Amino acid sequence: MSQATPPDIAKRGWIARSLDLVERVGNKLPDPAVLFLILMLVTWAVSALMSNMAFAEIDPRSGNPVEIVNLLSGTSLTAFMASMVNTFVTFAPLGVVLVAMLGLGVAEHTGFINAALRAMLSVTPKSLLTPALIGVGVLSHVAVDAGYVLVIPLGAVIFYAAGRHPLAGIAAAFAGVSGGFSATFIVPSSLDPLLAGLTQAAAQLIDPAYEVNPLNNYFFTTSSTVLIMLVGWFLTDKVIEPRLTATPVDGDTSEMPKMSPLKPEERKGLVWAMVAMLIAVGLFVLTLLPADTSWGADPATLAPGTHPLLAFTAPLMRSIVALIFIFFLIPGAVYGYVSGTVKSHRDIIAGMAKAMSGMGYYIVMAFFAAQFIYAFGQSNLGVLMAIKGANLLQAMGLPMALTLVGIVLLSGFVNLMVGSASAKWALIGAIMVPMLMQLGVSPDLTQAAYRVGDSSTNIITPLLPYFPLIVVFCQKYVKGAGVGTLLALMLPYSITLLIVWTAFLIGFWALGIPLGVGSSFTYPAGG
Repeated sequence: MSQATPPDIAKRGWIARSLDLVERVGNKLPDPAVLFLILMLVTWAVSALMSNMAFAEIDPRSGNPVEIVNLLSGTSLTAFMASMVNTFVTFAPLGVVLVAMLGLGVAEHTGFINAALRAMLSVTPKSLLTPALIGVGVLSHVAVDAGYVLVIPLGAVIFYAAGRHPLAGIAAAFAGVSGGFSATFIVPSSLDPLLAGLTQAAAQLIDPAYEVNPLNNYFFTTSSTVLIMLVGWFLTDKVIEPRLTATPVDGDTSEMPKMSPLKPEERKGLVWAMVAMLIAVGLFVLTLLPADTSWGADPATLAPGTHPLLAFTAPLMRSIVALIFIFFLIPGAVYGYVSGTVKSHRDIIAGMAKAMSGMGYYIVMAFFAAQFIYAFGQSNLGVLMAIKGANLLQAMGLPMALTLVGIVLLSGFVNLMVGSASAKWALIGAIMVPMLMQLGVSPDLTQAAYRVGDSSTNIITPLLPYFPLIVVFCQKYVKGAGVGTLLALMLPYSITLLIVWTAFLIGFWALGIPLGVGSSFTYPAGG
């Protein structure tokens, strides 16, 4: 891909110069794996210093005052060593990434992805690639975390094949998948009932009879999809991509698709691959139709209004990664045999092996990331920060609109330290929901404000479990890319979403537009 001549630094706008500074400073940090190691050591030291301090803040999980655990004590160190291997192999993104990449590796190695993208780009207007990619990223939430290992790398490939900068494709896809994590597109995600269940448990600390509908934020999150697409479209095309003209693509792009017409054998292979995929999807859908399908969760364990297939505990939701593996393996293999790029089963295995060889650096980073996240969670430092922030917000006694802003900012801040959306809301919600109910704010509104803050800063926190993986995707195209590169790419999205999405929520509240099914703005409802 040809690159424009880097513009004169003095002529670059202040936004571009600021992002350049973020990138330079960020990339001067140690290698991400070493950075996680340093952060873990700092966590150990801080926990030792604060372990003898007494705190009045109550941990909602235990009902007792928060205690900082000394990670340098003999007990903690031996527990850390004993659990090191298990911490690594149970690190959630590790298995997700590796299993999904096996199927994607075959589809890429045989040329299926290459041919499919060229066919798609031949009929898709270049000007609509950005919003389409962001929309697909938002839609991927139905498949839990599939977007991180599927949509984001394909975003780079799509942009590169269209003659655009691949890092812009990564940024747009990341904005949709992770920045728009709390947006929904027609179909609710498994996050909706999960968060609603935690909200209901927190609300019942004040009102034992209070119930929260799993779709209590559905209208707000669905309409937010349009907002995410518009914001992401503008920033990608007007801010991110123009800045990237100074960043040459120097990675290995020899196997990336070029915009050349499909050859007869490629077209034939693509047709049969799509037929095979449709047959596989059709057979799979048939297994979902029976009322007692084994893909669904036990209805007796679900909150009212939750579909068994969409529950977080449903086998379907827990099998998404395995389904990605199968639904890329099948068409990838069929394409290879029909088009002639595959001669035997050994070529299929070679594709898997090649995909795994490219994951070596990610595996190293994942090891250190897993150890740090484990240590930080064990220390209770994040719990203490979250509770102190919530108590400070309560003490300030702000008007409703400013209170909503405060919830968004607090959620975004805590998100920089605690990666799991459910873990954060289990912690923050148990404090914020009862507290704001006593101030007349409904649990539905509090939850919506949390979702805005949580999503907006997902894309700039290295503690997001998939953040190291996105860095690896960037390095495939720009060898010198690092944490600073990704932060500089995503910072404009994060800041803009915090401002615009918060204003969007306040607009819902000010105009009285329902947040979702059975939702309210005040407690008690109508109060």
